[in-house]
Parts: sequence; structure tokens; C-alpha cells
Amino acid sequence: MDGIININKPSGITSFDVVRRLRKILKIKKIGHTGTLDPLATGVLVICTGRATRLVQDIEKLEKEYIAEFKLGFATDTYDIEGKVIESVENFNVTSEEIENVLKKFTGNIKQVPPMYSAIKINGQKLYDLARRGETIEREARDINIFSLKLLSFDGVNGKISCKVSKGTYIRSLIFDIGMELKTFATMTSLQRTSVGNEKLEKSFTLEEIEDMHSKNDFSFARTVEDYFNFPSIEIEGEKNKTLFLNGNTLISKENSDGFYKIYYKDSKEFLGLGNVISERLKGYKYY
Repeated sequence: MDGIININKPSGITSFDVVRRLRKILKIKKIGHTGTLDPLATGVLVICTGRATRLVQDIEKLEKEYIAEFKLGFATDTYDIEGKVIESVENFNVTSEEIENVLKKFTGNIKQVPPMYSAIKINGQKLYDLARRGETIEREARDINIFSLKLLSFDGVNGKISCKVSKGTYIRSLIFDIGMELKTFATMTSLQRTSVGNEKLEKSFTLEEIEDMHSKNDFSFARTVEDYFNFPSIEIEGEKNKTLFLNGNTLISKENSDGFYKIYYKDSKEFLGLGNVISERLKGYKYY
């Protein structure tokens, strides 16, 4: 089974737990997710199966949208509600206007230091493994882009924001940094990913829905690579050129500009895979 599935991940399980359950439901081994969601988080988790797993990194780099809730007055070691409280303050007075002004400072191209409780590897070791041993090491700030950041509600202590961000953005860290900028502390209390690229939450499937559909031989929960990528198309003529393409050779493609394409065999309209044109040369791209 080669396809791309938009899962509505529930709270309380890891992204790998989702992969493990899907392997059992679909009875296939080759499955990968396209961007980790913490156990606390819910929402869109795009899954690739079969040959489509070759495209995990392409989907992972797409823009993502979230709705996050936070609470002022304390910080935890994980930057979310599930961590150990490490700092707190009882008396603070923060207004919605102050938060909105701070959010403007975090919009655009910024640098962000990832949290210790993350899967990032430094010198071959995952940060969360070091954190669980009580170790804290210096982390290099990374370039990220906050495309939009909006305050949805705030009651003086508890608030909610929506944001659209680039790959590599930690919403936990964003909220922690906002709290520091407000000269108090802030901790993420919930997180929902509402989109990854064009994959929206309202079009996602729960694991229970997929299990039920699969039992009825209904595979409409999975989109084909052909349907998923909205690339222009190129038709290859002749059996020889088809064979060359499928064997990984490059073909002359003077009439097409550089970029990604869906490749079809002209004689049968068969979808052959994805291709990339560079300097008038067409070559299969990952999935072909």
C-alpha cells in the first residue's frame, strides 16, 4: 500500500505509537510520520506508507499551523504542563495589549533555542535523554519563521494563540520565550496542529475510523502520491524513454522549466512517479 494519510492524533500517545497502531491495522511495515507531535499534542499527523515513505522529508518541511493554550505564572523543565515546575511567580499583571505587542516581536524570521526535552541529537545523543539524566547543555539557536501569530483569548492568566510556522519551530519554546519577554513565566497547556501544508484537521481521520474503514476494504482514507502533489505534468513518449526514466536515467526536457512534475507515460496515461527538471534535464525524484 503506497499512500499518504492525514491522521487526527489523539492526546496521550506518541507519534510512533500512531505508526505502531497503523502497522497493525494496515498489516504493513513500511510506515513513517512527517513531523513529531508530543504526547500532549493533538491534530494533524501526516503518515506515509510504502514507497511514499521516500517523501517524508518533503512533507515534513511544509508550513504548519497550530492552536496552543498557555498559562502565565510558572515555567516547567519541558515547557509544557506535563513537566516539573522550575520557576514561578505569584504576583503579575499582564494585559492582552501587552501580549499582542510581544507577539509582534516573535513574528517573522527569528532565532529559537530548542528545548532540552526534544528529539534533537547533539553529538549523537538525543536531548531528552540527557534531560532525563538531569543534564542541561548549551543548544545553538536555530533560524525559524513565524509567518503569523495571533492572540485568540486571554483572561489575565490563561490564553490561547494561533500560529503558522516553518519546519523546526517548537511551540513550547515559543510560549516559554513569550513568557520571558513578558517578565513572568508561561507554560503551554495544550497544543493542536490544525494543518500541515494543505492537509487540514477537518479532513483528517482518527485511528478508529481508519480501522473501521480498513475492515470494510475502504481505503479512501489514503491519498495517492499522484493526488497529493499538485505539480504540473510531463508526458514521456516511447517505451525506451519510459524504461530510461524508471531506471533512474535523465531525459532531455528542453520545453519544461526547472521544478517538480508529475510524470506520465503518454501512450497509456500511466502515472510513473515524480520528476525534477534541472537545466533542461528530467530525472525521477524519490518516488518513481
